[in-house]
Amino acid sequence: MSDLGDWFRSIPLITRYWFAASIAVPLFGKLGLINAVNLILWPENFLHKFQIWRPLTATFYFPVGPKTGFLYLVNLYFLYQYSSRLETGAFDGRPADYVFMLLFNWICIVITGVIINMQLLMIPLIMSVLYVWSQLNRDMIVSFWFGTRFKACYLPWVILGFNFIISGSVVDELIGNLVGHLYYFLMFKYPMDLGGRNFLTTPQFLYRWLPSRRGGGGVSGFGIPPASARRVEEEQPGAGRRHDWGQGFRLGD
Repeated sequence: MSDLGDWFRSIPLITRYWFAASIAVPLFGKLGLINAVNLILWPENFLHKFQIWRPLTATFYFPVGPKTGFLYLVNLYFLYQYSSRLETGAFDGRPADYVFMLLFNWICIVITGVIINMQLLMIPLIMSVLYVWSQLNRDMIVSFWFGTRFKACYLPWVILGFNFIISGSVVDELIGNLVGHLYYFLMFKYPMDLGGRNFLTTPQFLYRWLPSRRGGGGVSGFGIPPASARRVEEEQPGAGRRHDWGQGFRLGD
């Protein structure tokens, strides 16, 4: 038990709470401690009966059973692996920025869930995080089952096909990928590679609540500057210098 406790405490803080809630809430529902009907996202109850807890519980709840248990465990593994890697990689020392990414993705998924009557939000949020990791490490070669190898940028779509084989549906995975792409485009691609304005900024209250452990807030230091900025940097050594996105990981390391 001490080894299990040491492993759990070694998980990065934000991922640790998310991972623990994603185990506890389904367990409460499975044991009947909480009626599972009260945990899923019913748009009617959320919007008109003010059951405001539903978007949050629907993010952590998953109906675990003989037909869904394997899918649940696979996605729990993805949560642990790729949330940990983002939190200790691109967002290392910047918990406020990581929480902001999760909040942005979660709000987009909740809005989508209300519109299309999607009752479970766990898989879309996990996939949105996995998508962001795959884009920040897009050229890293990853290994999947049966020894298949490909670039990390294809990983979300491989997993979408994998989950389709398991569950017969790709709606949750597709929404997660689209939301992850929206965040990645607005935070990284558009302002850094295309030279556009920055539409996403972490609120200051998050920095006060979760102060950065190293210089300057925000993830704006990550990425590749647009061509105009790169020309200035070439002409003036040291100008416009930016951080790398960080080192990638192989699946299953």
